[in-house]
Amino acid sequence: MTLRPPRREAPSDVLRDDLLAAAIITILLIPQSLAYALLAGLPPQVGLYASFLPLIAYALLGTSQVMAVGPAAVPSLMTAQMLGAVLPQFPGVAPEAAALVLAAEVGLLLAAAALLRLDALTALLSMPVLQGFVAGACLSIVATQAPVLVGSSARGTSLPEVLQRWWQAELPWQGWTAAFGLAALAALLLVRWRGRRWLGRWLPPVQAALLTKMAPLAVVGLAIAASLAWEVAQHGVRTVGALPRIGLPLAWPLTDPALWRALLPSAGVLALVTAVESLAVAESLGLKRGERIVPRRELAGLAAANLAAAVSSGQPVAGGLSRSAVAFDAGTRTRWAGLYVALMMAVAALVLAGPLAALPRAVLAAIIGLAAWSLIDWRPFRQAWHYDRGEFVVMAGVAALTLLVNVEKALVVGVAVSIALLLKRTARPHVARIGRVPGTEHYRNVDRHQVECTPGVLALRIDESLLFTNARQLPSEVVPQLQPDTRRVVLLMSPVNTIDFSGLEALEALDALLAERAIALDLAEIKGPVQDRLQTLGWPQHFRGRIFLSLHQAMQAGPAAAD
Repeated sequence: MTLRPPRREAPSDVLRDDLLAAAIITILLIPQSLAYALLAGLPPQVGLYASFLPLIAYALLGTSQVMAVGPAAVPSLMTAQMLGAVLPQFPGVAPEAAALVLAAEVGLLLAAAALLRLDALTALLSMPVLQGFVAGACLSIVATQAPVLVGSSARGTSLPEVLQRWWQAELPWQGWTAAFGLAALAALLLVRWRGRRWLGRWLPPVQAALLTKMAPLAVVGLAIAASLAWEVAQHGVRTVGALPRIGLPLAWPLTDPALWRALLPSAGVLALVTAVESLAVAESLGLKRGERIVPRRELAGLAAANLAAAVSSGQPVAGGLSRSAVAFDAGTRTRWAGLYVALMMAVAALVLAGPLAALPRAVLAAIIGLAAWSLIDWRPFRQAWHYDRGEFVVMAGVAALTLLVNVEKALVVGVAVSIALLLKRTARPHVARIGRVPGTEHYRNVDRHQVECTPGVLALRIDESLLFTNARQLPSEVVPQLQPDTRRVVLLMSPVNTIDFSGLEALEALDALLAERAIALDLAEIKGPVQDRLQTLGWPQHFRGRIFLSLHQAMQAGPAAAD
């Protein structure tokens, strides 16, 4: 039997799938782009502009086939908070102009990270910090949209600010607006809970799921129709309003050095969040499709997207989880689907600019709030509570700070606490006494297994890399375990991935301390890269003890001290 080569798919099939997926993404992106611009405190057309050139720029440099770049929920909230903190110092600068500077700085920082291969810096946001931050940010989004949903004039970017202004508002709610907002929210919830089941009676599951995700556009269409029919603007309902003539306004951001300096710290935080969130989306979806994601290229793609937004009247952009998931389900085949989305968005903006003016903002608030709520995952909080209370405290604390203060302070505190917990965990290297499992060449912890120990020989396993954070504690961990008959100490080094200069000093101090007691120190199973570094200093030549390839070989040497 001969094996046939895999069938090459026709380019027309790939193009058809990408165009279909692009149409579906565009349907989802139209209401989201408007909503996220308003969430960022920017005019609604800014969201449309951020959905043109940035998508094309990412397609040219990124590696993910399914990640949909554009305005996103958490970066939009961060933009609102950052601009709100800085712009009072610059009374003559419009929010949309400052947003362009912020997007440019985010793009330049991501480009520098890609150039210098700094993608590892995304590890600064540990999983507890990231989960707590996302939960807190999404709750903040829900809080900021609640007044808009019912027609209150209260505005804010954090829960205390929203509650205070809502309490002081002359009009806590407006009947017509609340009717539109709550009706839209109820319709979206109904479709989310029952839509797939209802559509599944007539359609395959995949198509039913995709149509369910298009519900926001259907709600927008119905709301526009009702708004025009009832002339709700005359009843006090605030609508999107007339959009300016949609084009492609290319211009450089403001070049005020003071504004750039004031926004730079915020841009650093936003760049980090954009990189972490987008890489997480790209890698998780890429893993499902067996695609290789290149982090450096992803950073370059995100940098290009934000720089494109900065010169085309947009706002900071990132990879959106909901849109990327839709792209994955819709069967996107190549990155060029982003180009098709940009073209379709341009056409849609030109055609729909008139009708969108009548859309009640309360409907967009319902879309934003429900989308943000759906991004919250409470499962990690439950797992952290049972697995590690310290990690839970970090997670819950970051969520609370994000909700009650702002995202920048929450992230700074979260990263600082995570680093402190890491240093605490590694401050004392775990050193376990080990013995041989009878009848084998395997060695295990004497406190966990029935093992045999060689008289006169103390075998210890070092379970941490020897670094400046813990190296000083090595002698104090070893010496208390010495027995009156100990003539040799053998350190199993296989778990040690690296030894820095402080670790080297600690090994030399331990060697000298044991030599004063006429006890030999031998090492076993040093990893190749670690031994190479030791070799560069000639350390194995002046080391008093011996280095063995295996622990069993070292133990077979018996209790005699080295010559």
